[in-house]
Amino acid sequence: MSQFFVKLLVFSLLLGPHCLNAQMAYKVQDHYTKIETYITMRDGVKLFTAIYTPKLATATHPYPILLQRTCYGIAPYGTDSYPNGLGPSMTMMQEGYIMVYQDVRGRYKSEGQFTNMTPVTVHKSKTDVDESSDTFDTIDWLVKHVPNNNGNVGQWGMSYPGFTQQPVC
Repeated sequence: MSQFFVKLLVFSLLLGPHCLNAQMAYKVQDHYTKIETYITMRDGVKLFTAIYTPKLATATHPYPILLQRTCYGIAPYGTDSYPNGLGPSMTMMQEGYIMVYQDVRGRYKSEGQFTNMTPVTVHKSKTDVDESSDTFDTIDWLVKHVPNNNGNVGQWGMSYPGFTQQPVC
């Protein structure tokens, strides 16, 4: 085995339990309030969305929103069920970002017809939809309806969640 892999294995064994213990010590439900809602898209289809808002968020201390839209499901479902962690990193969760997860059109609890990798419609009418229009409608709704956000919305993800980060139009 190469020295690199030996060092990586030792590093993982030493750091892994520490990261797991830190995450276990930070209980999401102690720091966040979970709301589940449906957000209506421009064509009337409703997309299931889970919003986790930091309990410390106030009008005088607003937070940015981090959004992930996915076809893989946003479990655990239910306002009393919380995941072990939120967002792309422990740091972002501890910093108090408003974390939002959404089942894309036609998947899990969202309405509509799922089309894998919906192509972008360049010249949309008011009823044409694709991932970029669903993302736009979601962000527009979030900024207007989620209390104590600062108007900034970021997205993260790879694979399908990365695909949903198309230019918003």
